[in-house]
Amino acid sequence: MQGYYRDDLATRAAVVGDGWFRTGDLGRRDKDGYLFIVGRLKELIIRSGFNVYPAEVETALNAHPDVIQCAVIGRKADGNEEVIAFVEARVGSRLQATTLRDHARDRLAAYKRPQHIFILDRIPASPTGKILKATLAPLAEQLIAGEKSVG
Repeated sequence: MQGYYRDDLATRAAVVGDGWFRTGDLGRRDKDGYLFIVGRLKELIIRSGFNVYPAEVETALNAHPDVIQCAVIGRKADGNEEVIAFVEARVGSRLQATTLRDHARDRLAAYKRPQHIFILDRIPASPTGKILKATLAPLAEQLIAGEKSVG
């Protein structure tokens, strides 16, 4: 890649030193040398000093039989980050956040478990089905404000 079209600033931020392109992907290499993409740097959640990869939390929640899909984001709160999960449940299920909290307890370390779980009829997605995570942050703020006013 030589650069972004007509965007020198983005090119300078992404193409470094001797021409390496920073994709923003986070990866790990296993003991056999295989490389795995585990998330995106921009999506990494730092909770109490620990790294939380949204894909790992999503995988745990998606393992529940009543979950069609989910999306996990981070939210700044009190000098830390919270893990927020949005879940699309199977039609006709009576899935509740408490059920998913129990499910996550068996699969995730405490710092990786969502502080808030919101069950939606549909997770916002593009016409091609890609989850629109940018729309979830303002939705989280709105739903959390509603929780505080109810409780």
